[in-house]
Amino acid sequence: MKNIQKYRRLKNLFLRQSYLDAWEDYMRSVRKNSYTQWDYIVLTASNEAQAEAFKCQIKYRQELGVLPKNTKFLVIPDPEGKRIGSGGATLQVLRVLSEQEGFFGNFQGKRILVIHSGGDSKRVPQYSVYGKLFSPVPRVLPDGRSSTLFDEFLIGMAGVPSRFKEGMLVLSGDVLLLFNPLQIDAQFSGAAAISMKSPVEIGKDHGVFLNDGTDHVQKFLHKQTVETLQNMGAVNNQGNVDLDTGAVLCSAEMLEALFSLIAENGEIQEDRYSQFVNERSRISFYGDFLYPLAKESTLEQFYLEQPEGEFCDELKECRTKIWEALHEFPMKLICLSPAEFIHFGTTGELLSLLTKEISDYEFLDWKPLVSVNREECSGAVHNSFIGDSVKVEEDCYIESSMLTGGTVVHKGAVVSMVTLEDIEVPENSVFHSVRLRENNEYVLRIYGVYDNPKKTLEENGTFLNGTMRQLLENAKVGVQDIWNNEEHTLWTAKIYPSALKKRDAQKASMVLLHIMDGTATEEEILNWKNQRRYSLQESFMLGDTTRFIEWSTELQNQIMVEKFLKRLFAGEYYIPALKIFGESELNERQFDILMEKVEHMTFSEKIRVLYAVSRSMKYQSAVFHEIAYDKVEKMCFDAIQKAVCLEDNCNEGDAYHIQRDKVRVTLPVRVNWGGGWTDTPPYCNEKGGVVLNAAILLKGERQIEVEVRKLEKLQVEFASLDFQAYGTAISAEEIQDCNNPYDSFALHKAALIACGIIPQHGTANLQDILKRLGGGIYISTRVCNVPKGSGLGTSSILAGAAVKAIGEFLGEDWPDNVLYQRVLNLEQIMSTGGGWQDQVGGLTPGIKYITTKPGMKQEIKVEHIELDEETKAELQERFALIYTGQRRLARNLLRYVVGGYIGGRLESIEALEEMKHLAVLMRYELEQGQIDEFAKLLNRHWEISKKLDAESTNTCIDQIFESCEDLIDGKFISGAGGGGFLQVILKKGVTKEHLKGRLRNVFQDSGVDVWESEFLW
Repeated sequence: MKNIQKYRRLKNLFLRQSYLDAWEDYMRSVRKNSYTQWDYIVLTASNEAQAEAFKCQIKYRQELGVLPKNTKFLVIPDPEGKRIGSGGATLQVLRVLSEQEGFFGNFQGKRILVIHSGGDSKRVPQYSVYGKLFSPVPRVLPDGRSSTLFDEFLIGMAGVPSRFKEGMLVLSGDVLLLFNPLQIDAQFSGAAAISMKSPVEIGKDHGVFLNDGTDHVQKFLHKQTVETLQNMGAVNNQGNVDLDTGAVLCSAEMLEALFSLIAENGEIQEDRYSQFVNERSRISFYGDFLYPLAKESTLEQFYLEQPEGEFCDELKECRTKIWEALHEFPMKLICLSPAEFIHFGTTGELLSLLTKEISDYEFLDWKPLVSVNREECSGAVHNSFIGDSVKVEEDCYIESSMLTGGTVVHKGAVVSMVTLEDIEVPENSVFHSVRLRENNEYVLRIYGVYDNPKKTLEENGTFLNGTMRQLLENAKVGVQDIWNNEEHTLWTAKIYPSALKKRDAQKASMVLLHIMDGTATEEEILNWKNQRRYSLQESFMLGDTTRFIEWSTELQNQIMVEKFLKRLFAGEYYIPALKIFGESELNERQFDILMEKVEHMTFSEKIRVLYAVSRSMKYQSAVFHEIAYDKVEKMCFDAIQKAVCLEDNCNEGDAYHIQRDKVRVTLPVRVNWGGGWTDTPPYCNEKGGVVLNAAILLKGERQIEVEVRKLEKLQVEFASLDFQAYGTAISAEEIQDCNNPYDSFALHKAALIACGIIPQHGTANLQDILKRLGGGIYISTRVCNVPKGSGLGTSSILAGAAVKAIGEFLGEDWPDNVLYQRVLNLEQIMSTGGGWQDQVGGLTPGIKYITTKPGMKQEIKVEHIELDEETKAELQERFALIYTGQRRLARNLLRYVVGGYIGGRLESIEALEEMKHLAVLMRYELEQGQIDEFAKLLNRHWEISKKLDAESTNTCIDQIFESCEDLIDGKFISGAGGGGFLQVILKKGVTKEHLKGRLRNVFQDSGVDVWESEFLW
């Protein structure tokens, strides 16, 4: 047992490495023109519709750039959809190559790969329409694509062309071979059968080659008992046989001999061609072309070999001519070991392979879940969307499907190509949907996993949980109601109703379940009888094969979107999350899906998706439906504005009346110490904010001033005294237009809206509003002697002063929390964003510890920090403001920092969290009178701020701090940084005059200077 396990382990290692090497060979064939490649890869198809499906698959891969460019791909259907056998299909391939590709019967110097994939897949009906060749293989390729049998064929055979000079390799489209091409010694004439050593227990169910002792085929042994194989000498000492893999190399000379059966002097002879390529003779490549090559084969025995179709005189005549043409060619036996043979046979075998046996192929990176939105799911799922409420029991297989709602897939069921919502799939049943070409209707094909569609009614063929005879009895129908003149098989039974809508087709076919378990009503049975019904065979022949790529791509888009959303909502940074979609990121359909989903998302989800989408579009320079990234970005920040702006506080105008003729409000500026940015939406709404700041006077003055006066004339007059700008509004619409950042009166207008005088939206008559108030309004604003971009919160404090002044003007004694909320609304109305710390810092004197809990409505709690007189004096003495001489850069800083947070940037999230902790510690140290410890915390906060936004500093700021490093214990920026004012805590004994002198010596007349400041206790 140990030796067997060791051998298996070594074999798996060998095959895994061969698998990896095959991928490298394949990529060379794709990228390098000089790499030896197939000249032609030919797929056979059962009919034109299936051929079209194959062509779509090839075109799809060509557009992706994953097929060898120097290889020509051909898809050749059986003529007129007739079942001509694999031998007839091979002759059809030779004809096309000769006539259309200019071979004229000369196959020298060409390397051709033929994959026989034109079967009707009766034993696996869910693959009959689109072809078993493109059925899924449960692994993701190294380039991120979900694999199929076709892809595995191309990869596995990429190294074979370099192993032989010319000829054709013929493969069976339902057998996956794993081997190392270096094992192939293709020095042969005639044909060479590729076999592999397999246990006799496997060999008895397949074909086996009997080696003549010189590595040539002595005899073909097809599905023989173990005893027979042993008696024939086909079993070696290890209990293995030479398994027929269906892979055969044919020399150019043999191809020409085959071609001579249907041609003469390079030209097709139609009479010969029709003799060999027809439904009656139905020549088999394996049974008819290869049998004469075995050493012990005889013509008499050849006549008796089981045909692909039926025995007939036409077949006997064909076999006579085949014998004459091929018998002299030998057949070499190329035995590969270690190697693996994986047969995609019946539905039951496929289900077992992909569920119970899949762990045997872990060394090939096979996985139960491939390209699925759910990370955990019972059974095996491939390229499918499985809703969170869907229940999937063990040992199920789901492929290319979308399951939503309360759908349940019971144990051992197979679901393929369906869209199910709130549907129950019974145990051991198959649900497979087909769209029909002729009328665009749908058919849901339902049958049992272990049903054999070839079995007849007379052979007691099974159907679902019973037999076909039970179906007839329970439905009270006769044979003539289900079949015409064909065999009475499940394959030909007309039992599946069609409908224009998928849902209706599902409902109609699911009556079969009720019929079989005896619960169908008479009405259900009558409706089923009266509907147009199709058989498995008819739906195969009439299936619309053109929609597979479209449906598969749609599923992949839905799956990728869902996986992206899960990662994004789990807190992953948006950049790696977007790579779910590949290096090129979003395409238009994925954009559409996301934008549709956004409409139904929570606030937190919506803003994150919109932000990530906008970043991806900017990265790609993508425009979808004439929508560029900036519009999506605006949608993101508009959503924040709308959620934060509590409109119920902006609609109280009917109750207002002017109470005072004139109001003048002056406020100080503020300096921020701990927790800056944590007051900014949406962070404060989701996590809560913590800020420590202080109100200060500059040069002994309150710098913020707002005046509101009553006017006799029913109009609104604005003045921005800083800019000497004056204006008048005579309509509400003019005031509602307050989003222009270049409008000198945007703040004035937004204040009137935030205070509830003017409605934010809708129509209103300004004169009526003013008449009701009792007069017109004059509003002026001024920021005295403070440079623009100072970082001292002047814009928000000015907004606070405006709201406070309007409230007093109206005789409203608004409490502080209402003032704060109205200012927050004002800034969101202006679309400038911003948090609440600035207005609190200016509206409320002293040092404040300001906190909020998570929530869209921010309940701002302000605690005044009580310091003893000694600490106040020391803080005043050691605190200094340095003006950098430069205005803070006009950058979209707010969107950058907020974007870092909602985008899931780990550094941003960690920085904001630590800033809150630092604010708490700063409060503690100040209350303890520990100014030195407070200074250390400022330094730490400065380092964290730079992590949050690297542009909060620049060369000038760094030089200023460096020039006075020996004079200070603590340093920090004011506001967002990047210019404006800096804050320092001086070392004990260092005076502000000393600092001032140092800066003037270094920076001279550049504007860098210490400004007089005083805390407003």
